[in-house]
Amino acid sequence: MMKNLPIFWSFRRCPYAMRARLAVKSAGIEVEVREILLRDKPDAFLAASKTATVPVLQQTDGQIIEESRDIMFWALQESGDPEGWLSGWHQDKAATEAFLEQLDGPFKTDLDKYKYATRFAQDKADAAELAAHHRTQGAAFLALMNVRLTEQPFLNGQQAGLTDYASLPFVRQFRIADISWFDSQDWPALHHWLQAFLTSQRFAAIMHKYSPWQPGDEPLFF
Repeated sequence: MMKNLPIFWSFRRCPYAMRARLAVKSAGIEVEVREILLRDKPDAFLAASKTATVPVLQQTDGQIIEESRDIMFWALQESGDPEGWLSGWHQDKAATEAFLEQLDGPFKTDLDKYKYATRFAQDKADAAELAAHHRTQGAAFLALMNVRLTEQPFLNGQQAGLTDYASLPFVRQFRIADISWFDSQDWPALHHWLQAFLTSQRFAAIMHKYSPWQPGDEPLFF
């Protein structure tokens, strides 16, 4: 018998898709995962997504959730939040929301213009200047995260939660842009927090390689 499950459109390396997969896995909700290639998006995906960006969750009733944070909240609330990821949110919604807005707004802009500076610049010199500026801007936010992680084990508090897993994939990307530079920064608590995640079974479990979905494929379950 075919399972009637939500369909989760994903791209393995996308940090937005990563954090949504982390929440779905934490929630213990089974979904049909459909991996796509961003350069060759299938018609079924484009029909489901107005923005044509991953992740996208198609619920069994046909409703669509397109924003990764919304998918995270959906999964955690639908499941009753078995690991307590929303504990920090319940304790201080305003502070959690402010952090997420900074993360997804200014910090993500700095990340993109640092890592992909050539896309926003006219020449190599302009790209180098742009990258340096946005690396400095992004580093200021990371330094604040390090301070917070010095004061408590996780951004969420005494246990890892929403703010940790919403931000870890993006901090990972910031590091990848220049690993030697990142690892040389005086952020001991941040380095420990990130490396613990990168070497965890939790991270490995959401980074399985799937072949790109094609119409008629047997469903794959996540």
